[in-house]
Amino acid sequence: MDSFEFESGQVLENVAVEYAVSGIPKYDDGGNITNAVVYCPHIYSRNSILAQYHNLIKNQDFNKDDYFFIRIFPLGVPESCSPSSTGLRHNFPKYTFRDRVNFKRQFLAEKFNINHLFGLVGEGLGGFEIYTWACEYPDEMDFIIVLNSSFKTYAQRYILAKCMENIIESCEDFYLEGYSSSFSNVSVSIFRLLFLGYLPDKVVKKLSNDEIDALMEDYVEDGLFMDIHDFKSRNDCILEYNVEDKLPNIKAKSLILGIGGHVFFDPKDDMIPLESLIENSKVFVYDSSKENYYDDEILPEMGMEILSFLSDF
Repeated sequence: MDSFEFESGQVLENVAVEYAVSGIPKYDDGGNITNAVVYCPHIYSRNSILAQYHNLIKNQDFNKDDYFFIRIFPLGVPESCSPSSTGLRHNFPKYTFRDRVNFKRQFLAEKFNINHLFGLVGEGLGGFEIYTWACEYPDEMDFIIVLNSSFKTYAQRYILAKCMENIIESCEDFYLEGYSSSFSNVSVSIFRLLFLGYLPDKVVKKLSNDEIDALMEDYVEDGLFMDIHDFKSRNDCILEYNVEDKLPNIKAKSLILGIGGHVFFDPKDDMIPLESLIENSKVFVYDSSKENYYDDEILPEMGMEILSFLSDF
């Protein structure tokens, strides 16, 4: 994009946006795309976990090519526009989830002439974007589907984000130009802390300490590829996230899905209350005995719930 203006008033020029599409766009008589669905995956995912349902329901009365799926890498990640990719590092403008949403809205309008979406689908941190989008611009989508996410940063999530903020601020080299080996030490500390939420409690309790050490080291090694300046910008954004008071604004038909056992998202507090806070919403919570969500135990039942939800359109 030629430029992007943040809520703060700061402007970036020549803004890169990485995106991917699948499916076939459908047009109305005015030439507008009518079946666009935007994916907002979790923090580390290139594709939403919900994409797995395509394989499960391909034999049902459902054709994924009937939808025009768009995956836009958000503001703040290096694939698009971030502190590391722009070279601005700690001078990159501070952004909010509303900035992240406006980044995608502007791109959709400029690239595809899309100002109204058929739907938004996502999970985890991507759900933060979806709730923000649906609260701030309630007339811009027909439905939302959100898996394992929340409407605010509070309790353990807030404590965790504050701990990571303090770890980063303890790095005396953070605001210096150039690379410092201390950045790696900070990243190791942060991802060891984040590992607390990587596996459900029921899974961790079955592991030996040696097994935990091995899994933790793999997790930390993957985390070292993330630039510390990108991480700090996103963490600052997460700390300020809260749309609880705006949830009644949501007009889109909403399907909220939760899987019990997730460390950072508790269905009792993060999902079930939404049935009374969002007018046209359904909440379904499942319990999985597995360490991930790609198992045969959960996917068919949840996939059929999604099919039933989409059949109303």
